[in-house]
Amino acid sequence: MANVSLADVKALRERLGTGMVDTKNALVEAEGDFEKAVEILRLKGAKGNAKRADRSTSEGLVAAVESATAVTLIELACETDFVAKNDRFVALGNTVLQAVADAGAETVDAALAVQFEGKSVADIISDEAAIIGEKVELRRIARIPGSKFAVYLHKTNQDLPPQVGVVVAYTGDDAATARSVAQHISFADPQYLAKGDVPEALVAEERRIVEEISRNEGKPEAALPKIVEGRVGSYFKQVALLEQDYARDNKQTVGKVLKDAGLEVTGFVRFKVGA
Repeated sequence: MANVSLADVKALRERLGTGMVDTKNALVEAEGDFEKAVEILRLKGAKGNAKRADRSTSEGLVAAVESATAVTLIELACETDFVAKNDRFVALGNTVLQAVADAGAETVDAALAVQFEGKSVADIISDEAAIIGEKVELRRIARIPGSKFAVYLHKTNQDLPPQVGVVVAYTGDDAATARSVAQHISFADPQYLAKGDVPEALVAEERRIVEEISRNEGKPEAALPKIVEGRVGSYFKQVALLEQDYARDNKQTVGKVLKDAGLEVTGFVRFKVGA
């Protein structure tokens, strides 16, 4: 049996993001050979991938890459923050991102089918999951077309890779304001660009709910229409970007800030790991 030191186990574990016991056992079986241990972990892990299929993936990273005509944003998910901050997992995220961006993929299914260096993205992720020993999945992908972009990647924990990613496509010349709006989106989490984009069914349901609440509060019947519209207006401020109060100056809406800066948002997307 090879004399495997704790330092060797620690070094390989940090390199791969694998569990302590699995890493030690692989090194012992490989008689201290790091590359052979990696292959052992991959082969053993491949058998466990199916067993991990139902596990939850609440950690991971977001990453983005820009081209002349679009920005691709992905969320790559894993089970633990230990793996999320591992260099191997981060490198996997970069590989997947560049492969699917170069292919112009717009959906997860299309992205997983992309071929990169003789393998599909799905197989690349599966192979890495086998080595890491955790479920790893490409949870979301978005491709935002345009000619100018503000990309904001936010770390909620400095020890982890970015957990929130925002892409804003816009026209105009004020890049600083466009980036500020991307930062606003990162925490305000609008679901739609303008109130006209909110599905009518959702607006009708919100109107029904606030009308019922207002009646239950004993509001005068004659005043109900005005009260209801006011509360529906508050709903639009929650879900529509242009209606929201601007984070840096809540006396202005985002729509007014954009107009004053000569900007028009043509599209945006926001991903948050695990959300």
